Amino acid sequence: MKRTAIDLWHDIVENGIQRVVRRITDEESMAMAEEYGTHNYSVMHVNVVRGDGARVWDGAGNEYIDCVGAYSAVAHGHLNPAVVKALEAQLQKIVLTSRAYYTSEVGLFLKGLAEYADLDMVCPMNTGAEAVETAIKLARKWAYTKKGIAKDKAEIIVCEDNFHGRTTTIVGFSSEPNYREGFGPFTPGFRMVPFGDAQALRKAITPNTAAFLCEPIQAEGGILIPPDGWMAEVRQICDDNNVLLIWDEIQTGFCRTGRKFAWQYEDAKPDIVAVGKPLGGGLLPVSAAVGRLEVMEVFKPGDHGSTFGGNPLAAVTALTALAEMEVNDYAGRSTVLGERLKKGLVALNHPKVVEVRGKGLLVGMEVADDVDSKALTKAFVKNGILTKETRSRTFRFAPPLVVEESLIDEIIERTSRALNADC
Repeated sequence: MKRTAIDLWHDIVENGIQRVVRRITDEESMAMAEEYGTHNYSVMHVNVVRGDGARVWDGAGNEYIDCVGAYSAVAHGHLNPAVVKALEAQLQKIVLTSRAYYTSEVGLFLKGLAEYADLDMVCPMNTGAEAVETAIKLARKWAYTKKGIAKDKAEIIVCEDNFHGRTTTIVGFSSEPNYREGFGPFTPGFRMVPFGDAQALRKAITPNTAAFLCEPIQAEGGILIPPDGWMAEVRQICDDNNVLLIWDEIQTGFCRTGRKFAWQYEDAKPDIVAVGKPLGGGLLPVSAAVGRLEVMEVFKPGDHGSTFGGNPLAAVTALTALAEMEVNDYAGRSTVLGERLKKGLVALNHPKVVEVRGKGLLVGMEVADDVDSKALTKAFVKNGILTKETRSRTFRFAPPLVVEESLIDEIIERTSRALNADC
């Protein structure tokens, strides 16, 4: 007889949630997700029950190397001991207060993140999309109160093939039809230019331009890297026209590309940077908009907020995550291991592979048009690698930055076996 929700609640209270979860098979788990969950993800046929570092396991005990890494959020590895310890200690003290009060943890977090980013002020949020929405609001209010743009006329320039989140405002300025179809009408006030084209940006600027919002590397777009010098030229164009530069470093930030932030490859310091994902140490959703005082000070009480944004539990988790990155040189690890991964994938010299590109441990492997990418995804799973196709037929390799050198070599070997499967 099918168990009811009432049975489930009693089971949880009497036996504890972990015992209840352990009794669920992989197939039962996947069946429940398909029946009761919306189908807004294309999910691999894997049920992950445990993680440690760069590895995860399913209920049958099969081991996989996690090359999705929660889209760069698990930079510290699954269940990083230092971050887990900080979270557990805070759970015994205070977790949530809202920003209606001051807390020591949040004050330290605001200072720590501002100094880490070499900027002045922080507006804490939870998800990456919230951080981008916060940056948009900051840019618009700055445009009206500081630049003098007429009310409701401010424009923000974005790039083709962008990915900044899933809110209705954000998908409204996406160039990906699948993200937009069925969700209009969309918020006005955005113009689009090709990614990596400085002259197109210069031509698109008008007296109503408030900001340029862009990823320094387009991760979801297919690990697309702009031409050398483009970021620095963008910074100069924005300076020349009194336009804010907003970098979205939600996926590329916090050592993923071999620098604290990808913009640091050039002289391209932002006025606002949107950050998230790894900031939560792989345990919690933590994000923020971080920026210069002149921009951030436009927010006044009541302008913006978040019930959970800037809570003490998130603050200590993020502070420990930042400390781990700095003390253990995550940026250096990302640089060295990323080069090893890229060179190894290139050395496979496989006819199915068109190009391998990336910076640090954000690596994309683009496959030829005649490759069945769905079959290749299954071949990766069969060979113990979890990776997903981004746009432009590119498979993402973004393992935790704590991955061992030997496991990089194992990724290369397993990739070779997957490519040699009948796809």
